[in-house]
Amino acid sequence: MPIHHTQIAQRVFNTPLMVDPAKALAFLTGLGPRIAGREINVEGLEIAAETQDAASLPARASLFGDDLTSRQARNDGQPVAVVDGIAVIEIAGTLVHRGAWIGQSSGLTSYEGIAAQLQAALADPAIRAIALDIDSFGGEVAGAFDLADRIRAARQVKPVQALVADHALSAAYALASQADRIILPRTGAVGSIGVVAMHSDMSGALDQKGIAVTLIHAGARKVDANPYQPLPEAVRARIAGELEDLRQLFAETVAEGRGRRLDMLQALGTEAAVFRGEAAVFAGLADEVADPVTAFRAFAAAPRGTSTPRGKGPMMTTAPEDHAQPPAAPAASTPPEPAPPAAVAPPQTDAAMSPEAIRAEAAEVAQVCAQAARLGLQIDAADAVAKGVKPEALRAKILADLAARSDAAGIIAAVPAAGSKESPIVAAAKKSAAAMR
Repeated sequence: MPIHHTQIAQRVFNTPLMVDPAKALAFLTGLGPRIAGREINVEGLEIAAETQDAASLPARASLFGDDLTSRQARNDGQPVAVVDGIAVIEIAGTLVHRGAWIGQSSGLTSYEGIAAQLQAALADPAIRAIALDIDSFGGEVAGAFDLADRIRAARQVKPVQALVADHALSAAYALASQADRIILPRTGAVGSIGVVAMHSDMSGALDQKGIAVTLIHAGARKVDANPYQPLPEAVRARIAGELEDLRQLFAETVAEGRGRRLDMLQALGTEAAVFRGEAAVFAGLADEVADPVTAFRAFAAAPRGTSTPRGKGPMMTTAPEDHAQPPAAPAASTPPEPAPPAAVAPPQTDAAMSPEAIRAEAAEVAQVCAQAARLGLQIDAADAVAKGVKPEALRAKILADLAARSDAAGIIAAVPAAGSKESPIVAAAKKSAAAMR
């Protein structure tokens, strides 16, 4: 399925993309000279070499089934692969809006093709659940949010799991976030909740060749961001504003799918960072760390392909083999320079808390501390409970430390100082002690 360079340029430049920056740089490095006729210098992108290498790898075959074409032939042209009663929908490579093909072709997967497979899976009574087999750095904005809505609606009919092997970034994460659960391996990466646009300034190259391009237009903004002139600051600011609006929509869509596990403000707070393994689970971007093949077998073996009950909190679980060797650097893929731990605001005290609520809050604090320990952070749970630290404040503090440091090992997250008012947990403990005297 050949795509001409002019068509590629139209889909890449001066249009918003939900793609990880590493993939954008890999694209420009490989195809840029063929499109522009010379090497392209990229401003504003600094990507680690190993991340760029991973982004340059071609899309792979499905981990859970045979070749899709042969399955179509054996199943009367059924457009979706089926393994043990589970529809396997592959989301791999670069994601594009339209495409008259099913599955990935030449490293591309179309939202249109994914939607067709989703519809077929929902309509087939022999299919009891849906698995999204994801390995993508993202792609086009156009069509992504509509497909995300369809995936979220589909899980009201049949269970949907997103199995990441090994990347669900940007647009791919927008789709993954709509599943009942997201499972990734220890090295798996999710996130990049952001939007990027690229502008190609060819004016210098044209000047060197003695070529002048005159644009004759009607409408003051008709030729905004054209490649024959440097990008004016006013146009840059307008495009940046449009990208921020799309980022807000992206975060809202993620929150619709994740529910209480990751709300809109938390999604925006990631600042398009990428999280791996346990760090992704802790941040609420994923639900479990496990080998994708093992996770698929467990999904297929469950009665009717059952999944996590909808609307519950994050399932911060890990496959047994992952406890012994947590990832060495679970923080975001491009963390800033180390910064001293930020102080957490004093906890807000409630007017009154029932003993059940107090016990539930203490249990949640203990769970947060246990998860932090897997990531290399040591926190005294008893001290945190005694000082009335809220689980939300503790979780935010830990995430801030993870994002600020490239190596979480050895970080000691100090428990925030208690506020001037006595916490309801401490008050209840004192009241209980007084009653026993």
